[in-house]
Amino acid sequence: MSTDLRIFSGNANPQLARSICGTLGIGLSRLVVSRFSNDNLFVRIRENVREKDVFVVQPFTTPVGDHILELFIILDALRSASARRITAVIPYFSYARSDKKDAPRISIAGRLMADLVQTAGANRVLTMDLHSDAVHGFFSIPVDHLTAIPYFVDYFRQRVDLSSAVVVATDAGGAKRAGRFAQRIGLPMAIIDKRRVADTEVVQGLVVGDVKGREAIIFEDEVSTGGTLAESVKTLGAAGVTRIHVGATHGVLCGPAVKRLEDSPIQSVIVTDTVDVPVEKQGRKIHTISVAPLFAEAIRRIHTGESVGALFD
Repeated sequence: MSTDLRIFSGNANPQLARSICGTLGIGLSRLVVSRFSNDNLFVRIRENVREKDVFVVQPFTTPVGDHILELFIILDALRSASARRITAVIPYFSYARSDKKDAPRISIAGRLMADLVQTAGANRVLTMDLHSDAVHGFFSIPVDHLTAIPYFVDYFRQRVDLSSAVVVATDAGGAKRAGRFAQRIGLPMAIIDKRRVADTEVVQGLVVGDVKGREAIIFEDEVSTGGTLAESVKTLGAAGVTRIHVGATHGVLCGPAVKRLEDSPIQSVIVTDTVDVPVEKQGRKIHTISVAPLFAEAIRRIHTGESVGALFD
């Protein structure tokens, strides 16, 4: 690997950054993040980055505000240190959920965050499974948008009898994403009619598609509070589904999510390590697969000028 490559990590998910570096056979570059007595963040880069190709790994995870600000300050410090190119590696871009103005007097915060990432010093962005594909267009710098779908395909092919399985999208908005997964794994798809009442409350109706007597694989971009999944399980149970599995790239698992999942008839919930899932949230049904090899290969290709899109051909 080229000596011009540097990979740094904020405090959001250093384990993922270390795994990426381990795959590439390089060490994680050094920086220090601390706080002044007035709670202001302070960042110091601990090695030379002048004219280097630099990547900063920092998903937008809890506490989201702190981790976003930390990323911005790291990017600015690297720019001030004369890095040749700076790539913000944001495995989980949480503000992708704020992608439209669907109520009066609100901010399209996804666009705001995209602007701020560039303003802070990023020359490009590397991310994974955005909640809305439209968010890709919010950035005016190059974006490489990875997907964990191949990893989920491999996992479920090895562990689930697919002879009578069906992929389920929990709403029409997720149908395109679930459709890509269904096509890749070679299964039919069904869609649940859903209405969101509030951030943590949804109401579901009918299932569009043949699910009776089948094993369902619900495919989502993230699991947050688990409210949608809880309602989906009820709807699918009433429609005659025999067993239910869940695949979701980002295991945010906030609030009552873990309890909801553990108490539900769901057989398994598979997430990736884009979000660090602490031990106390790793219930008997929740399993994590690592996407560090995919990020490592994407970083290598960006660094050497090869195609990233070719990874999914």
